[in-house]
Amino acid sequence: MEFVALQVSIIIPALNEAESIGHVVAEMPWHLIGECVVVDNGSTDATAAIAQAAGARVVESTRGYGAACLAGSNAALATSEILVYMDGDGSDIIADLPRLIGPIQWDEADFVIGSRLRGKREAGSMLASQVFAGKFVGLLLRLFQGVTYTDMGPFRAIRRSSLNQLQMAELTYGWNLEMQIKAAQHGLRIVEIPVDYRKRIGGESKVSGDLKASMKAAVRILEVLVRVGTARGSR
Repeated sequence: MEFVALQVSIIIPALNEAESIGHVVAEMPWHLIGECVVVDNGSTDATAAIAQAAGARVVESTRGYGAACLAGSNAALATSEILVYMDGDGSDIIADLPRLIGPIQWDEADFVIGSRLRGKREAGSMLASQVFAGKFVGLLLRLFQGVTYTDMGPFRAIRRSSLNQLQMAELTYGWNLEMQIKAAQHGLRIVEIPVDYRKRIGGESKVSGDLKASMKAAVRILEVLVRVGTARGSR
């Protein structure tokens, strides 16, 4: 299959990530991408200013992880054919980008997800509950959707035309899972690759750093699993 260099937009949802976002943007492989879009998700610190100073294009969105991902998707350059999502806390390792987008550029996949559970994880980078959730949800999706995932990691790439087919609607932390379920339902060519993962550079996790937030996110993910997973997919 002939290799085609497709333009790439990196989309980074960010809520109060002033301690890390500058480092994340500074690490961008600018020779491989068309732009880096940081979506300020209602920050009360200097996240937006630091991201812009580091070279990112900053857009704003209403609160909600999925809302930020959707806003970044809509704001991406019209010429970008691959959209890449990653977190703004420095835990995702951008050096894995070529392997993430490669299957799409080689026309071997429409959706590529990075699995932290299959890669090398820095000690303390993931809670035991996160590891369990990834494996448990992966088991359910294998049973009911016929697709194999081992993680719901944030570092992922999707062909823009494929994302449009999915008609994403989830505005919370269920966004990642909705994408994975709908990708299977719509018959996208899915590839999962191992990616390395490290502890956040600074700040506090909006989910794992707070018990109440963790429980709320878990409930929402289960709701998405039931609602989207039992819906009839289109092929």
